[in-house]
Amino acid sequence: MSSPLVASTPRPGLPATRWKIFLAVLGPGLVVMLADTDVGSVLTAAQSGAQWGYQLLSLQLILIPILYVVQELTVRLGIFTGKGHGELIRETFGPVWAWVSVTGLAVATVGALLTEFSGVAGVGELFGVPRAWSLTLAAGFLLVIVWTGSYRRVERVAIALGLFELVFIWVAMQAPIKSHELLAGLAHVPVHDSGFWYLVAANIGAVIMPWMVFYQQSAVSDKGLKPEQYTVARWDTAFGAVLTQVVMAAVLLVAAATLWAGHLSPPLNTVGQVAQALTPFLGQTLGHTLFGLGILGAAMVAAIVVALAAAWGFGEVTGYKHSLEYRPLEAPWFYIVFTLGVVGGALIVALVPDLVALSVGVEVMNALMLPLVLGFLVALAVKALPLEHRLRGWYLWMVLAVVVLTSGLGVYGGLSGVF
Repeated sequence: MSSPLVASTPRPGLPATRWKIFLAVLGPGLVVMLADTDVGSVLTAAQSGAQWGYQLLSLQLILIPILYVVQELTVRLGIFTGKGHGELIRETFGPVWAWVSVTGLAVATVGALLTEFSGVAGVGELFGVPRAWSLTLAAGFLLVIVWTGSYRRVERVAIALGLFELVFIWVAMQAPIKSHELLAGLAHVPVHDSGFWYLVAANIGAVIMPWMVFYQQSAVSDKGLKPEQYTVARWDTAFGAVLTQVVMAAVLLVAAATLWAGHLSPPLNTVGQVAQALTPFLGQTLGHTLFGLGILGAAMVAAIVVALAAAWGFGEVTGYKHSLEYRPLEAPWFYIVFTLGVVGGALIVALVPDLVALSVGVEVMNALMLPLVLGFLVALAVKALPLEHRLRGWYLWMVLAVVVLTSGLGVYGGLSGVF
């Protein structure tokens, strides 16, 4: 359903009006990018800095334009077709391929929700809060926000939660980073080490995830963005892409500055170990507080986005009503799927250990699914869009090159770390 607030946005004119348009359109791109820096991504960046110093920092910067190219396609598809990702696959390629796509989404959703609630539990334990309490409070908060809010309200809450991730940037600015070690790390890439390539795959999978594609395209459609707002929506996506990778780079910098000593450090196994490692120069109280806020913000915004992506995706494939503009009694299956994701994730984490290895493994799994996810995305951009907005010419070839190289690198890194 289209949001009347967005649909009635005034036409561009004076600078003040342009800002009003930008603020009205702002949301889907920023929210999905804040969710992109989720608990798994933060822990993957920390592990990268701890084990390889600054050698994976350049990858974080290279991934900015790649992330934008991928997510811009979801904006283009959402605005010019008015349909979500799963619905468009079903209409363009048939129900079998739609179910293949949404099955991949389900696998990624389960892994992501486990890492988000694992982060919540780990932060609670830092401050002596029992796992059952922290998980119950987090799940209850998410259900109340989504069950009682419109799309616009959920979007605002998600942005507010995600902005807590900015504490990682402040922490990085206080870290004892040595410039000569930073430059040396950027200049050296251990291409013959399978452990390095495994973390390369994890970082790629931490940046481009299946649920991001489903969420942003569905959010653009649910918010009712119009073709005349396409340019502003692209800026929303570009801003978010830069912000999420700056946060990832900040976490990596802090871990490299505090843990790496020119050789592989022992793996980090719990959220508590990561907090202790990242914040020693701030003192335990301040360090744990800032780290806790950052992780909680990352976990909560990502849990909202991931569970909503699943609810939208299954609705688009099966045909049940799927919009936050409907009340729970009007779209019961939409809210049931969201609830199952949140409650199920919290319950599983209540029963299993809090392992950082799980988070890194989930990101590698995302990287292994990139050929399927990005393949569908490019195929839709070539076939399902109106003729004037389809990929063509040099930009089509550039997108294909980015997709093939990114997918290939992710799969190679993931498999090289396993075998």
